[in-house]
Amino acid sequence: MGEARGQRGDGDVRSVWLRPRRASRGEPPLSRARIVEAAVALLDEEGIDRLTMRRLAERLAVMAPSLYWHVDTKDDVIDLAVDAIFGEVPPAADRSGDWRADVTAVLTAWRAALLRHPWAAAVPARRRPTIGPHFLAWMEILQATLVRAGFTEKGLSAATWALYNHVMGSAASETALRITDEERRLGQEQLRANSDRYPTLAERGYLYDDDWDGSFTTGLGYLLDGLEAQLRQAP
Repeated sequence: MGEARGQRGDGDVRSVWLRPRRASRGEPPLSRARIVEAAVALLDEEGIDRLTMRRLAERLAVMAPSLYWHVDTKDDVIDLAVDAIFGEVPPAADRSGDWRADVTAVLTAWRAALLRHPWAAAVPARRRPTIGPHFLAWMEILQATLVRAGFTEKGLSAATWALYNHVMGSAASETALRITDEERRLGQEQLRANSDRYPTLAERGYLYDDDWDGSFTTGLGYLLDGLEAQLRQAP
């Protein structure tokens, strides 16, 4: 069957969330929920590059064609798996009355979900929208919080994507960076040897800067300060 099947007559609709489900007549004893659970486990253990429909079928002890009753492509599986991790801890519906605290709570939980499943941080860089129901529940709370704070129209969109990019970029960098202690030592020595070209990097220990939690929290504070300043300046 390969990793992707031909067009099903759905035109340009690639997202698994926007295509109609297949009829169940003659469907084998395999559910989408089982597929997603197995996919998340496989991705956690081996990473996104190792995921194939054949390996997923082997994990489920079924033949690969059985998967195609529920999903069309590997991308469908990944989309479903990403949404599943956002459903592990439902977003809190409580409001503190402090929009900054509420945004911080959403993004901190969001980042934690990505760090529990490091493969997921790289997925949004693909060319498919993240529109599963669990992810949208988080995005709804984020935007509703910003609306209550006073953001509207283009300001709302800009604030949303600035915060989105911060949390996704932070998680992606933390999970993707691979550097050994020896590489760090040698790299910093090289910077010091070329301190005439890179004086700040040499002096500040650029390659030893790996306080991911601190950088995320401080950077988020900077963003929220800037957003709050925009609200004060708005007519």
